[in-house]
Amino acid sequence: MTTEAIDTLKTGYTFDGATLELGVALDGETPVPDVPISIPLSMLNRHGLVAGATGTGKTVTLQVLAEQLSRAGVPVFASDIKGDLSGIGAPGVASEKLTKRLEAAGQQWDPKANPTEFYTLGDSGLGTPIRATVTSFGPILLSKVLELNDTQESVLSLVFHYADKAGLALLDLSDLQAVLTYLTSAEGKAELEGIGGASKATVGVILRKIAELSAQGGDVFFGEPEFDTADLLRVDDSGAGIVSVLELQKLSQSPALFSTFLMWLLADLFQDLPEVGDADKPALVFFFDEAHLLFADASKAFLESVTQTVRLIRSKGVGVFFVTQTPKDVPEDVLAQLGSRIQHQLRAHTPNDAKALKATVQTFPKSGYDLEELLTSLGIGEAIVTVMDPDGAPTPVAPTRMRAPESKIGPMSEDEVRAAVAASPQQKKYGTAIDNESAREILTARLEAGAAEKDAEVKAGDSAGSGPAGTGSGGAGKVPFPEDPAPTRSKEAPKEDNLFSQVVNSSAFKQFTRTAAREIARGIFGTSRRRR
Repeated sequence: MTTEAIDTLKTGYTFDGATLELGVALDGETPVPDVPISIPLSMLNRHGLVAGATGTGKTVTLQVLAEQLSRAGVPVFASDIKGDLSGIGAPGVASEKLTKRLEAAGQQWDPKANPTEFYTLGDSGLGTPIRATVTSFGPILLSKVLELNDTQESVLSLVFHYADKAGLALLDLSDLQAVLTYLTSAEGKAELEGIGGASKATVGVILRKIAELSAQGGDVFFGEPEFDTADLLRVDDSGAGIVSVLELQKLSQSPALFSTFLMWLLADLFQDLPEVGDADKPALVFFFDEAHLLFADASKAFLESVTQTVRLIRSKGVGVFFVTQTPKDVPEDVLAQLGSRIQHQLRAHTPNDAKALKATVQTFPKSGYDLEELLTSLGIGEAIVTVMDPDGAPTPVAPTRMRAPESKIGPMSEDEVRAAVAASPQQKKYGTAIDNESAREILTARLEAGAAEKDAEVKAGDSAGSGPAGTGSGGAGKVPFPEDPAPTRSKEAPKEDNLFSQVVNSSAFKQFTRTAAREIARGIFGTSRRRR
């Protein structure tokens, strides 16, 4: 590396204000300790990408960033799909190999643990359960998750409206299934007509979609107590940001559940966080490891939601980093929003690998390096770096020997994780599932009461031996909800031409549209208001 090149890197990576140390510049295979490579703390909300082949050090780089953010007072959320990120909650372990690396890079190393919370979706792992109610999702976001069309979404919206008016709490998927099933039954047919009506075929599609989500683990995520996303924004007593690690290794084959959770989480945060613009440091930084699993076979609605989030959530002070194998794993519309790049080694063993390598090189700023050759010759823990400077311009391309984390590389033992979870106040708050009375129980009781009433009428008719046979099937078993007046629809009312006209012309839909502005204010992604 020439003196001019070294001076360019020194100038390009000298910033006013706080920074996160990424490592030191590389001159060939030799670290240059007096040329530190860093990223401005204030630019972390401009998002970023950490990429590289398997085994090149991506997760360790994530750990380096996360622990420095924590020490700067910034909370961190990280998905742990492989199960090897839990070590961030334990101090690092010295070794001869580590000592040589530290000496070569001139890094002062002090083994430290970071304040860490371990979470899991529902009861699928060792961590504190994260749950959300169906009501908090709301019909718009849930329709995206279920990939419903416009007509089906309209029906689901009216069902939510009906459940709210009738006092039917939608806590888990079984509650929503119970309401849909009831409204298409003989007992609920009149009430379905009262809110605009829907064909059994439409309801059947929605029920099948719900069953598919349940089969992929959605049933463990929905329920109570509902997780308060504000708990991701905490700092400890010393002012260090809490690192929230979401255990996902058992769910790697159920991407729909993770994407469902992610859509809800980002939407809820977007709704609750204030606009802050460009702050001195972010309010929260997300790291999504193995992002190719997140985007593989993702629905159009999910991709649209993630793209919209990445574009807009920056102004809320939230940064998002994707960690994956190659940049092509991330959709182009998302990739275009990522201001900082840390690219570990890429391999070109196949024609597709070579094509991906060329495409990756084209995404970097122009430099004097042969990036195709350089990217295939990097060692473990080395990367090509360019970040966004405070003026919004990319920094010079920098071959970098990445910093070693001061927390443990690799996972904590299960016993250590269990002990940490048991000692956490979060476990006391969210650890025990609550089965409050909800739509399923209410409707079951209602149907049972109706059946008992009908049996009593039949027995009374038999004992009388003569007289009127009954009051007719239309009123049998009818136990009205409080404040839920019986529908006044005439038997002679003409059928609507189609479902759309039924929905649009219903009084419930008109009332629903009058509240649209308020619903939009609750969250651009369709979540209901938080019941804190």
